[in-house]
Amino acid sequence: MLKKCLYIFIVTLLFSVSGTAQAPQTGADVVLVLPFENTSGKAEFNWVGESFADSLSDLLKVPGFKVVSNEERKLTQQKLRIPLTTLPSVATSLKLARETKATLLISGRYNILPDEKDRAASLVLSAKLIRVNEGQFANEISQDGTRRIPPFDLTDALEKLQTMQGQLAYQILLFNQKSVTSTPREKMIDNATRVPPKAFEAYIKGLLTPITSLTIRENYFKNASRLYTEKVLDGIYSEAELELGHLYLSQRKGNEAVSSFERVVTAGQKCREKARLEKKQPQCKDENFAEAAFYIGLLYLQQGNFESALATLQPLAEDLKLGTVYNALGAISVQASRAQKKDLAKAEAQLINGIEFLKKAVDSSPDNVNIRFNYAVALFLMGNMTEAADQFRSAIVLNPKDGEAYYLLSKALETLKDPSAATQKNQAQLLLTANNRFAKLETDWGKTQKIPDIPLRVEQPSRKDFVAVVLSGRAEYPKQPQMNETDVLLAKAREQLKNGQNDDAMETLRRVLVSEPMSAESYLLLGKISLRRGDKDQAISQFKTSIFWNNKLIDAHVELGKIYVEKGDCLQAKNYAASATEIDKENADAAALQRLSERCSK
Repeated sequence: MLKKCLYIFIVTLLFSVSGTAQAPQTGADVVLVLPFENTSGKAEFNWVGESFADSLSDLLKVPGFKVVSNEERKLTQQKLRIPLTTLPSVATSLKLARETKATLLISGRYNILPDEKDRAASLVLSAKLIRVNEGQFANEISQDGTRRIPPFDLTDALEKLQTMQGQLAYQILLFNQKSVTSTPREKMIDNATRVPPKAFEAYIKGLLTPITSLTIRENYFKNASRLYTEKVLDGIYSEAELELGHLYLSQRKGNEAVSSFERVVTAGQKCREKARLEKKQPQCKDENFAEAAFYIGLLYLQQGNFESALATLQPLAEDLKLGTVYNALGAISVQASRAQKKDLAKAEAQLINGIEFLKKAVDSSPDNVNIRFNYAVALFLMGNMTEAADQFRSAIVLNPKDGEAYYLLSKALETLKDPSAATQKNQAQLLLTANNRFAKLETDWGKTQKIPDIPLRVEQPSRKDFVAVVLSGRAEYPKQPQMNETDVLLAKAREQLKNGQNDDAMETLRRVLVSEPMSAESYLLLGKISLRRGDKDQAISQFKTSIFWNNKLIDAHVELGKIYVEKGDCLQAKNYAASATEIDKENADAAALQRLSERCSK
């Protein structure tokens, strides 16, 4: 599944903003690729045109080019009410390009020649470039006026479609003098043909299938994933799995969504690991990783698995800098603090972290009423009633009918002995009439003098928060400068655990997780500490988090299997026995678990 990875795994992402395009500085072209026009009259080949938009948008992500993603292009079309089912005119295309701040527009047309006795079906392609600010076609003379570039016309067998896309991408780079030395023609073609043709075709057809045709769309993506795996040893088609994850998410199929998103993260980690072993700069789908990890975190939050949600989302916070990410992290931290009954120091630390995240969320999205409300609740829980009252007032300005905000404001003011508390309480009573809500809140408050059952507010953001980002550049893969320190701390924690110093070991592991929150072994050791303390539910959560980040840690599988044997959950015990045996058939602990699980139901 997932292996240990570092913060650098997620590249810096910048968000594009709408508005009138400004002339870019030399060497900073923004590229928009439109679907190519099918002139063959054969509708069954419309997918080819969409594949050019999708493939070229990916291939042209090189230094010197900022590419408008294919999904962002679709969103902008919808915003401008330009139908996705028809190709826009030149004038409309220029409008679309300016809205996305593109300086270079790429479009084209193609014809399909049928197969004959001695010739396979072929694709005849003609592409063109438009300089958006000038509103003119680019000619065949290079920008410096010294070189003549062959026209963007290609003809080849239809089965060589991806090769043609690689050739075209290289010609466009050559024409614009962008990174042709660092991205040679052969490398560009390799990048274009990394997906088996049949899998690529199924994926593009899935993208073209309307959202309303869920079953057909799902089958295309499933076929794409299957065809990819059949051709690529131990391979994962992350793009298809990402689409499946969102499709399941829209149907509220949480477990299926998590499984697909996890495969996306696994694909990214495998790519990174391969690059590390080959000592090459990774060329991985880091934005896919970030998107999948974010939605896994939200799904964990919905399941009440706060620790796993934090472990998944925290590394994304500083890289994505989204108000929605900060709000989710803040809400998770606060909810985890409220749920923590045994370790008061940990609960306080979680609450402080939550306040920090929510403050960043407010700074990022000051007009979001839910973020304001969550920040106010966190301050209330911390006992900072003055600032909490100010934030509740701001939330009420944004939503004057927020009865819960009025209610909590009144309680904050009562604590401050502010005479206006009664007025706010009366307003809350007027607004919280449904299902006798006000009376229930008052009853709960009277029992505990604490915030009653008022959940924090975390909206599932629309996907545009991710597809609207543009990849600004890739940092070179570092030599993992923190690994030595991490190894030292983990060795120290193992020794402390061996000597029965549970509290010291936990403190050491927390230091590891500050710098490396996806440390699988840290969660494994934390799970062992929880087991010693008799907290099996906490141990289960920690062992599962360990497996989430490194599926090959056999100890975590074994420990989970043993716990489920004790609980009498024989099916789960057998599943973990099987997964442990699959990792290492010769492992004595895995063999012992296998025997235990076999006796479990007898």
